[in-house]
Amino acid sequence: MRWQGQKLGDVDDAALPGLEDRRGVLRTVTTPEFAGMTFHEVLSKSALNKVPGASRMPFGWTINPYRGCSHACVYCFARGTHEYLDLDGGADFDSQIVVKVNVVEVLERELRRGSWQHETVALGTNTDPYQRAEGRYALMPGIIEALAASGTPISILTKGTLIRRDIPLLVRAARRVPIDVQMSIAMYDDDLQKAIEPGAPTTQARLDTVRALADAGFRTTVFLMPIMPHMTDSVEAIDRALGRIREAGASQVIYGALHLRPGVKPWFMQWLGEARPDLVSSYRGLYPGMSAEAPKPYRQWLAKRVRPLIRRHGLDGRHEDDYPVRGTMARSGDSVPSSLARGVRGPSFGRDVQATASAPAPPMLF
Repeated sequence: MRWQGQKLGDVDDAALPGLEDRRGVLRTVTTPEFAGMTFHEVLSKSALNKVPGASRMPFGWTINPYRGCSHACVYCFARGTHEYLDLDGGADFDSQIVVKVNVVEVLERELRRGSWQHETVALGTNTDPYQRAEGRYALMPGIIEALAASGTPISILTKGTLIRRDIPLLVRAARRVPIDVQMSIAMYDDDLQKAIEPGAPTTQARLDTVRALADAGFRTTVFLMPIMPHMTDSVEAIDRALGRIREAGASQVIYGALHLRPGVKPWFMQWLGEARPDLVSSYRGLYPGMSAEAPKPYRQWLAKRVRPLIRRHGLDGRHEDDYPVRGTMARSGDSVPSSLARGVRGPSFGRDVQATASAPAPPMLF
């Protein structure tokens, strides 16, 4: 396996039989509490990941404490990244979870560098930082505290209801730095949600988490993504979703159609052939060959359908194609009122943040 590029040292004495040749892998763990899952505990050389300047991303830095994700979303963009470790993007991605056990220690060291410019750091742009593994390893509290203590704005995108554990910490951190929170909730049909996101919390559990965040003072965004052609793009389905989002206390919705990049397309099409064989030909037409995005006419049609429904429910809304160019975004506190740049006293800060502050992670990172 190609693990060496992100690990430190040689701790072969701690490796389990069969893993002795993986430098930097401390141990591989299976436990009854996480049946069917294997955790590979590794030492990471870095915590902060620089986003290439030419990227469409509206942020410059990310942190990914885990690789692989137990949410097991069939459409997950990050499936292809597991292949870098010589693991497959299907069952291995869902069950073979790489855990960067030293990520907090490494992050603290990186944040102390004089060259650090305190740009917004995004979490949840690859795999979910609040997936089930976080319940065992509890890496996020240390990450949040380290970023806030250094004066670094934070953006979190998650499907995980475990973020509720950290709401008190986030409230305290928000007194020091701007914090942006987004919850990904794409499916509002319970049967479809269980089929396509088998390891993720239920839709209602995530909506309840949005309410808890809103009650704590956070101006929470919901990612209504991906909208699935012929499955969740009807007026009735979108209207029902937006009504539930509004009732949960969300302030903004980001919406967009399904993306099928090469690393996920084979697994998604396999699932579609088993779950909805009647739609296979339609999806092949929408996503031919190496095409990752739905055709522009479909995206435009979808936007025309969604926009009036968003207005009906009194929500702020943005289509995925409307993301700002990263070069137009200010660093750190420049994109928020000066009082927020210094740190607002009290958890209600989230309701006052301008729409340009710490833009949420873009939709192609699901």
